[in-house]
Amino acid sequence: MAALTPSIDAWLEEAKRDPQADRVGMYLTHNGVVRITPKKQVRAHTAEEEEAARALGDVHFVDFSYDEEGLARAIEEAKTWPGVYYVRVWLNEGRLAVGDSLMYVLIGADIRPHAIDALQKLVGHIKNDLVEEKEVYA
Repeated sequence: MAALTPSIDAWLEEAKRDPQADRVGMYLTHNGVVRITPKKQVRAHTAEEEEAARALGDVHFVDFSYDEEGLARAIEEAKTWPGVYYVRVWLNEGRLAVGDSLMYVLIGADIRPHAIDALQKLVGHIKNDLVEEKEVYA
């Protein structure tokens, strides 16, 4: 069963009350959602790969899980990156339908390049190393 999704507005209000908020010049968020197009199709490098992926059909749902301890370590590590002063992550779990949120990530950093770099690095690590996604096709 999908978890209750958080409010980004509430997260931002909380972040702006954080003791280090006066160091933050930018908050950047990421909301990953289940899409109907198979991952293999959108990440295809050749026409042949794309054609093979299309044959899978549309995504009906995704079975989603993650490594809780690994996520906690990743969040703590992200707080040590240059210019990063605030990190919050929420991951969903279970059987998720198209349009359901997979994750929310909020980064607060001193300047835009630090926020963008941190968001990209953290989301990449989560997606590549900490989650398991199994697409089920219609």
